[in-house]
Amino acid sequence: MPVLEARGVTKTVGSGRGARRVLDDVSLEVDAAEVIAVLGRSGSGKSTLLHLLGGLDRPDAGTIMLAGQNITEQRPRALARTRLRHVGFVFQSFQLIEELSGEENVLLPARLPGALRGGEQRARRLIDELGLTEIASRRPHELSGGEQQRLAIARALVNDPEVVLADEPTGNLDTDTGATVLALLRNLTRRAVVIVTHEPEAAGIADRVLHLRDGRLAPAAAPIRESA
Repeated sequence: MPVLEARGVTKTVGSGRGARRVLDDVSLEVDAAEVIAVLGRSGSGKSTLLHLLGGLDRPDAGTIMLAGQNITEQRPRALARTRLRHVGFVFQSFQLIEELSGEENVLLPARLPGALRGGEQRARRLIDELGLTEIASRRPHELSGGEQQRLAIARALVNDPEVVLADEPTGNLDTDTGATVLALLRNLTRRAVVIVTHEPEAAGIADRVLHLRDGRLAPAAAPIRESA
């Protein structure tokens, strides 16, 4: 059974003559432990799709099921709780809070009302597993882009979500550092991972690759990821 499912999702941005339908009857299923990449040009609606899948925005039409819950019908408080417990977000710009140390950034979602217990233990384990122990006390401006993104991944995982949504996760990283971050995302266990990107290299880690063009999702012409 898919852990994440979208059916007939449509979204228009702007209004009046400036209105543009960026997603047009989009459907998608993602199973647990599956990595899916959505390729598309800048402005194609990739980030819009990711925000809808994670409950950060609502579609104009269609249904999104996340961990067995219809998030398109949830009220704001219930939706926030669903996001907190079931979704981890990774952004291109890291979105770390400058006033907090790396460890405090990782712990932040675990300290929110409604979070699962045991957040501090999970945070310390993740920091250790991702090789961040020595820099966890530093603030974001003292860290490299790769270190910041690894902390962002740890933060995304601290509440043990079933789904990880990554928006251009290597966009601000050099090639080698980006490859390290992609390897981390590829090797996440028991989780569905959706990556939206314009970089074919980033899509290379995926089990399935989809293209977003003119508001529609379509399978890639051929698999990008080589079998091991």
